[in-house]
Amino acid sequence: MSDQASDQVAEHDEAHGGALASRLNWLRAAVLGANDGIVSTAGLVVGVAGATGDRSTLLTAGFAGLLAGSMSMAAGEYVSVSTQRDSEKAALAMEKRELREQPEAELAELTDLLQDRGLSREVAREAAEQLTERDALRAHARVELGIDPDELTNPWHAAWASFVAFTVGALLPLLAIVLPPSDWRLAVTVVSVLGALALTGWSSARLGSAAVRPAVLRNMAGGALAMVVTYGAGVLLGAVGV
Repeated sequence: MSDQASDQVAEHDEAHGGALASRLNWLRAAVLGANDGIVSTAGLVVGVAGATGDRSTLLTAGFAGLLAGSMSMAAGEYVSVSTQRDSEKAALAMEKRELREQPEAELAELTDLLQDRGLSREVAREAAEQLTERDALRAHARVELGIDPDELTNPWHAAWASFVAFTVGALLPLLAIVLPPSDWRLAVTVVSVLGALALTGWSSARLGSAAVRPAVLRNMAGGALAMVVTYGAGVLLGAVGV
């Protein structure tokens, strides 16, 4: 098997499990983070608006919700991705030890994995030998573990991405509820939020190669339900003087 064919095997694997999938996952996470910011902050400020029309109260509640939500999202992503990174590093360390202690068994395993991907036994064996000769750990990391050793997940990147995405999403309902005149606040907020949710629903559907219409309708329906429930609770609490 030529070096060019061997390179094509490695490139084929990377295209399906490497940087492209990682970028799509980050984009999807950003869209979902913005969506969470929109829905949670909209529900909060609309609920408070049901109890009071005081602009400073709405601003305080909305800003507090924005900070609490963005920090919570960032902390959650940091912990989650740190755990994933630790698992990836542990898997690479184990693979490195196995390559040192059982090189023949690992070569046979790599051959089987390449054969499972459609190569003949002879071609898979030759490709496995060439990949092992170049960089055995990298070959097993990509083919066996689906990990790129040069692009391990970064918890700080995930935390900042979630913080920014949530903040951007939360700013829309916050500004929509405090900037317009009091008679227009609720209407402007509802229309703005539903429009933004339609956009995030469309984006998430396109990123996931799913049907757009159901995703948009689900997103808008969920946001509308959240605002109706919280507004009703705010009106009830305001009526009883809480």
